[in-house]
Parts: sequence; C-alpha cells; structure tokens
Amino acid sequence: MFKYLRENIQCVFDRDPAARNTLEVLTAYPGLHALMLHRFNHWLWLRGLKWLARVLSHLSRWLTGIEIHPGAQIGRRFFIDHGMGVVIGETTVIGDDCTLYHGVTLGGTSWSAGKRHPSLGNDVVVGAGAKILGPINIGDDSRVGSNAVVLKDVPAGATVVGIPGRVISSTPDEVNARREAMAKKLGFDAYGATQDMPDPIVQSINKMLDHMHHVDERISQMSEHMNAMGGEEIPPLEPCSLEGLDAETTPLPGDDTNPSD
Repeated sequence: MFKYLRENIQCVFDRDPAARNTLEVLTAYPGLHALMLHRFNHWLWLRGLKWLARVLSHLSRWLTGIEIHPGAQIGRRFFIDHGMGVVIGETTVIGDDCTLYHGVTLGGTSWSAGKRHPSLGNDVVVGAGAKILGPINIGDDSRVGSNAVVLKDVPAGATVVGIPGRVISSTPDEVNARREAMAKKLGFDAYGATQDMPDPIVQSINKMLDHMHHVDERISQMSEHMNAMGGEEIPPLEPCSLEGLDAETTPLPGDDTNPSD
C-alpha cells in the first residue's frame, strides 16, 4: 500500500509543477485522495461487499468532487489533476501512467449490462471537459483534446479533438524524429512543431522541415554523383544556423533597408 502511495505522490510531482512538497500533495490534492479511496473501494467490490463499496465511493465523491465507480479498474501512476467533475464508470479500464483533467467523463452509451465504458491504454492524456463514451478503446500514448467527445476507437499515438472526436494526427515516430533532427540541425527550437498541435502555423513549420530534409537528401545525392565523376571534390553542405537571430533587429539576406530611414 505504501509503495503505491509513494508512487502516486511521485507522479504528482512529475506532472504538476505547482506541487511543492509531500505534505501539500498528501493534504491538498483531491485526485490523490479519490484514487487511494478507490483502491480500497475496489478491493471491497472484488470481495462481494458491493453495497459498502458504493456507499464509500459516494462519500469519496462528496469529499473530492470526483466520482469513481468501485468496479472500475485503474492501473498504476494514475493522476487526476484538479479533478472536480470527473466521472469514471463501472466497467472502465485505465492503463498505467494515464492523466485526466477536470470535467472528464468516461461514460457509457447503453443501459445494457456488460462492458459499456471505455478502455484507456497506457500513457493516455485526456484534456479538461472531454467525454469518452461507450465500450471503445483508446490506444497507448493517445491524447484527447479538451471538450472533445470521443465515440470511436482511437489508434495508439493519435491526437483526437472536436465534437464528434476526430483524429487530427497520427504521425509515425520516425517522421517526428526526422523533423526534430532537422530543427536541431538548423538551431531552431520547434517549440510548437509537434504532432499534438492542429495549429496551421505548426503544420506549415512541419512541412517546411520535411521539405528541407528532402532538399538536403537530393543535394547530398547530387554531390556524391559529381564527386564520383572526378574533378574537384564538392565539400559537404553546411547548415545555416538560426541561433542568435533576432527577427526585429537582424536584416534578412539581401535586405538593404536602413532601419533609421
């Protein structure tokens, strides 16, 4: 029990920069309180003490503002940030290292008995106000945007936004690694250029990085062929670094405009 408590306290520090010390986490984080109470309620539920488990879960909701049915299965290092208004249904299954924000509902769409709530894989993040409904599967490393309503399965590593939820990105890992390498080569901090962001500027930056990578490959191939033909060897292309560039004071190449004019 104490091992899981230490683990859950550490995951609060890992995911919430506002957490300052262990005493604060133990006394002022309702998500941690709701989770630890659920562990006990779930233990009672599995041993047939269902009425007692339900009564205690009702008390937990009253104390924390978080409703977790004692039948829900929750993995390790689960973190609920803020927590008010979170609802987790009876047949919900949550993997390890998942994070939920306030107002999230993991609910059902049917009154039939049996599996009727979603299953979340490992390392899933669900934004504030999102609704995941029905016996659907949310793949590992997925992200669900704030206020999204998800009614269909989500593949691993995908980002889902909107009503109804739609996948806006499921970029392969090798493509993301290539973009990061190109940005690093240029000395550019692609602060927003991730697969998780639908911003059109971010999409444009990603396309530019892809294009530069393609141009670099073509130039390298041309240089290799020309060197193989003989003559003066062509030196490798040196990247143009953007480090230290101030967009307001540094003129672009070919810009003869005098700032004082």
